[in-house]
Amino acid sequence: MNYFLSFVLGYLFGSIPTAYLILKKNNGIDITNSGSGNVGAMNSYEVTNSKKIGLIVLIIDFLKGLIPVLILKILFKDEFIYPALAIIFAIFSHCFNPWLRFKGGRGLATAAGGAIILFPFLLIVWIILWLLVYLIKKDILIANILSTILSLFAVYFIKTIDLQFAYPKYADINELIFLTTAGLLIIFIKHIEPLKEIIYKK
Repeated sequence: MNYFLSFVLGYLFGSIPTAYLILKKNNGIDITNSGSGNVGAMNSYEVTNSKKIGLIVLIIDFLKGLIPVLILKILFKDEFIYPALAIIFAIFSHCFNPWLRFKGGRGLATAAGGAIILFPFLLIVWIILWLLVYLIKKDILIANILSTILSLFAVYFIKTIDLQFAYPKYADINELIFLTTAGLLIIFIKHIEPLKEIIYKK
């Protein structure tokens, strides 16, 4: 029952099509057919040229990951697995939205929302790597892709730090690695198409 609750909370919150609803209501735009077709903050900003709309989408998508994790942390104070599963399902349903024929965003804001209270170390590592890559490459998508891949390696190779900065504590390091890998893999899959475009342009 607890696993089912984790799935339902994560999946339902993640499936809220934030960018689609906001752009449809305020601008009459179907974001799935506009710009890159990505249902997220970056494409919302690029399509509308509105920083305000981009920021609103970013914040709500962030909360889509944070709220289910927070609820499950309150319900199961000493269990890592339930809120961790919730964020995986939230990322999945955001990226492959059931209400939009499985079109969606790239999952970064939603993942950050859950990570900030469940596994802040991963979020900090990702941000640092993103900044470093962006300063070198000056490309947001390349920074997204490389920081996601490198963050996974960081989780694998800095296990002693992982143990100190996950809340609540997980039962097994393999549990943390598996769940972290699952979340980052979903995000990476959503970046495959833009990665192909970057490669072909070169």
